[in-house]
Amino acid sequence: MAVGYLVTVVLAVTITVFCLVRIRGPRPLFFFSYRLGLVFNEMPLVAIYGLVASTALAFAEGDIATGADRVAVGAAAVSAAGLAVVARRGMRTAPVVGLALDEALGAGTATRRRPPLARILLRPFLRRRGDVKRVGNLSYGDAGRRNLLDVYHHRARPEGGSVLIHFHGGHYDQGRKNTQSLPLLYRLASQGWVCISANYRLRPAFSHPDHLIDAKKVIAWARAHAHEYGADPAAAVFVSGSSAGGHMAALAALTPGEPAYQPGFEDADTSVTGVIALNGYLGVYFDGDPASSPVNLVRADAPPFLIAHGDLDELVDTENPKALVTALRSVSTSPVVYVELPGGHHAFDLFHSFRFEALIDGIEDFTAWVKAHT
Repeated sequence: MAVGYLVTVVLAVTITVFCLVRIRGPRPLFFFSYRLGLVFNEMPLVAIYGLVASTALAFAEGDIATGADRVAVGAAAVSAAGLAVVARRGMRTAPVVGLALDEALGAGTATRRRPPLARILLRPFLRRRGDVKRVGNLSYGDAGRRNLLDVYHHRARPEGGSVLIHFHGGHYDQGRKNTQSLPLLYRLASQGWVCISANYRLRPAFSHPDHLIDAKKVIAWARAHAHEYGADPAAAVFVSGSSAGGHMAALAALTPGEPAYQPGFEDADTSVTGVIALNGYLGVYFDGDPASSPVNLVRADAPPFLIAHGDLDELVDTENPKALVTALRSVSTSPVVYVELPGGHHAFDLFHSFRFEALIDGIEDFTAWVKAHT
């Protein structure tokens, strides 16, 4: 028995199961499944590459000699087939996103694009681009490293760009800038946008509304300084976030100019042009304060929203974002795009994958529509 090959196959089978189904069990099992799933559900082809290479090596070295070895090869084949299903789910994202855009914004909104196959197939985890410069660790507040932000802009600094602000996830008690949604930030920056990724104060030392106050400080900073990196001083400002960051983005968008959340900068313009919430928790905060739930803050003049959520999200059931979608559509005069991603887990925005690249295409179409109609 080729022990090394067997270990590889067992790991591949485990990864496949974690990608195909939503695991909710004992904490150690959940943690293990979540970590493997968030990587390989977006990069199943990497697992297939490793499985094929390991199988070829085992045959080349003559390690496939017994019945047990052949069973392992069969398990490897089944695992590869399962990973192909995972990849196929990701490839189905483009039409799903297109349908959601056309239904919410009007037929013909979605633009069909060719996926960047080289990035997806060969370097899914390399997010940087040569035409984009990152300016790191700029201060927007007095909370040290938790009040630092990064700016991403085209090296040529073309003038007149729009602004995208992103807030990271992490349950409000962990996480940092320059880790999430980087394919989105780099893509838009390469097209002349000025993109910002910001840290903010975390639990347990800080709680609501401290995070929201930080979010508004970032918006105010962007309106005051983004033109230094090529943005139009009167540019459209979109706010986005992943997981807890999506919660922050929604709250900020629904409380523009609210003095209680802008201590010391009450007169700053903290309105936004649109919202992009990715795998977001969009309900009440940990303390149960009803005012901390975006659902309870919907308003007629809310900006347009794009909310994207995986149908296999392990941390946040789809009923959570759907509640905000329903509330917004019942009150707001602006459109709300809801995209439920087939096979999507939590944190689907980390790598260049078929799923996230198709969603980024949709985000481009969404922002273009909003700018044209605002």
